Amino acid sequence: MLNELLNALGPILVLVAILVLIILFFQFVPLGLWVSALSAGVNIQVITLIGMRLRRVPAHAIINPLIKAIKAGIKLSVNSLEAHYLAGGNVDRVVNAIIAAQRAAIPLTFERASAIDLAGRNVLEAVQMSVNPRVIETPTIAAVAKDGIELKARAKVTVRANIDRLVGGAGEETVIARVGEGVVTTIGSAMTHKAVLENPDLISKTVLLKGLDAGTAFEILSIDIADVDVGQNIGAKLQIDQAEADKRIAQAKAEERRAMAVATEQEMRAYTQEMRAKVVEAEREVPLAISQALKEGKLGVFDYLSMKNVMADTDMRDSISRTSEKKDKEG
Repeated sequence: MLNELLNALGPILVLVAILVLIILFFQFVPLGLWVSALSAGVNIQVITLIGMRLRRVPAHAIINPLIKAIKAGIKLSVNSLEAHYLAGGNVDRVVNAIIAAQRAAIPLTFERASAIDLAGRNVLEAVQMSVNPRVIETPTIAAVAKDGIELKARAKVTVRANIDRLVGGAGEETVIARVGEGVVTTIGSAMTHKAVLENPDLISKTVLLKGLDAGTAFEILSIDIADVDVGQNIGAKLQIDQAEADKRIAQAKAEERRAMAVATEQEMRAYTQEMRAKVVEAEREVPLAISQALKEGKLGVFDYLSMKNVMADTDMRDSISRTSEKKDKEG
């Protein structure tokens, strides 16, 4: 009974197994993509497609660029494209860049293109820039000529990508910074701002001779001055600021001298008051000294009277002198 059941189910189990194998085959092998590759002349083995599936590499991301390259007459291997994809590169962009470089007669190998792509630069855009140069406009650059007049200039820099220096070369920011530095140096070395206004091409010629594209990923083709405007009179402004600073310094020194004079005057007043106090104190002791001298016989009466006469004469002379001075002032 069991044998009869197994004999009856045998063909069905075989068909199920075959169906499962077919499903797994189509699950791991993109048949449509494989047929497209064969029709395009790309000899790709089924086992290779299965290996991509196991390595979790999208087959279309490798086969489609490979078909594109073969049709363009560029020989590339599946392993190279897959290795670049696994390294994190953009396979389709690299292949497009190689095809564009071939059409423009620019020498570019797959190894070089993949290295540029893995370095984080857009290799296709670089190839396009090599064929069609880009114009970079600098921001407004302010510089001061030797006569103190400020000039504001804007420059347009025409650059072309240098494929050989894309890896490790500086970007657009460096080019703009170097051009700005050259513009400032050229304007600053001019004797007058009028000389720059009369010959703005002097800036571009001087800057272009400096070799500003050294170490960058670009080649500078031309530098054109788009606009030059006259700004402030920086020299006059600096002189005004210097004069104002000198004025404040002079005022501070004058205030210091005045404070010292006031302090000296106050000291003299204090000293004069102290001396007057001592004189008054001494004058208070004179009568006592005279009285003591009279008692001790050291001073006679006639001597005392003579001294009083001298003092009265002195007071009279002082009074006459003050009266004369008063009349002179009133006259």
